[in-house]
Amino acid sequence: MNELRSFIVFILLLIVLLPGRLTAQETDSLEQDSLVVSDTLLKVPEVKVQEIAQAVDTTARPLQVKFKPNPTRAVIYSAICPGLGQIYNRKYWKLPLVYGGLLGCVYAITWNGNQYNSYKQAYTDFTDDNPNTNSWENYRPYSWGPDPDTWSSKDKSDFTSMLKNGKDYYRRYRDLSYIITAGVYVLCMIDAYVDAQLFDFDISPDLSMRMEPVIFPRTSTGSRSVGLQCSFSF
Repeated sequence: MNELRSFIVFILLLIVLLPGRLTAQETDSLEQDSLVVSDTLLKVPEVKVQEIAQAVDTTARPLQVKFKPNPTRAVIYSAICPGLGQIYNRKYWKLPLVYGGLLGCVYAITWNGNQYNSYKQAYTDFTDDNPNTNSWENYRPYSWGPDPDTWSSKDKSDFTSMLKNGKDYYRRYRDLSYIITAGVYVLCMIDAYVDAQLFDFDISPDLSMRMEPVIFPRTSTGSRSVGLQCSFSF
């Protein structure tokens, strides 16, 4: 009977103490695992951690490609339409200069061309001896009569020379306007090419001037002197 009681007491103590033992073992195991993880993280270099963070951040965001214009494409665009190369290079502030210059050239061509045609027609009408063609009257001095037969030979010669000189004058400047227009057109192409070629050229804003006193040594032609030396760094 005493042996049965002792066996029952042993079983009860085993039931009470066994869960606590298992819980303590699990707790020790978890603490050991935490210490192993902590030691592993501490062994990873800080630089490696930063690289991993940057790699994760880079993959999370879309890549942004830096714009770099193609010089050949910029020239082709500018040849197709003046100013298109500047738009491609994102130099929008140059558009007023491009189109202002071209509009000025077109105005010069139109003005000189109209004046040339007027003088040319007046010269032709005055020298053809046809009374029905009288466009030359727009250039006749008011003091002269409307009938050229009443003019002296000197007046006729002077008037003919005046019409011819006017015709040649405006023809010369009309042709010069065409040449200048072609030059502006080519200049736009060159500007587009240079802008695209030097788009990412780094121009340092560090332009400084330094001034300091200096002593010039004695020479065979002069004595020792004191001056001021100025130097630029860029």
